[in-house]
Amino acid sequence: MELVCRRFLGILFIDAGCELSSKVPFYTFQGDEEEDLEHFLELRTVCLGEGAKEETNVVEVTAMNHQGKTISVPIANLHMSCLPMVSLGEFELKAPVTIRLKAGTGPVTVSGLHLIASQVEESDLSDEDDDDDEEEEEEITPIKPAKKKQKQ
Repeated sequence: MELVCRRFLGILFIDAGCELSSKVPFYTFQGDEEEDLEHFLELRTVCLGEGAKEETNVVEVTAMNHQGKTISVPIANLHMSCLPMVSLGEFELKAPVTIRLKAGTGPVTVSGLHLIASQVEESDLSDEDDDDDEEEEEEITPIKPAKKKQKQ
């Protein structure tokens, strides 16, 4: 079995955010179909927009789970008077991802990052790790014990 690791080529903030409402109830994030590249959507915040009504707004995402099955999960249950915003931290999903306003009329703004990863073999990673270890060893200086004060 070959071990394959993901290495992020860079974080591209291609404003992966969107605004959901009764007029535009869903948004689908799809990465480009390039070889050896994986596209991820890292969701950060979900918040009610200006003009949101006093109603419950439920946002759900549809994506593939670790078994390759498509599932839908609610990620936010927002209400203007008690919970107008949710911070999701770094909720990472592999493309394609559909974000849907399941209940309410919005507007709801969803923000996140578009991450692009390349598949790298373990041997490539170990070569670079060896280089990093050598650099770290050169920079480390020994710690000297503190001198004790003499009582007079």
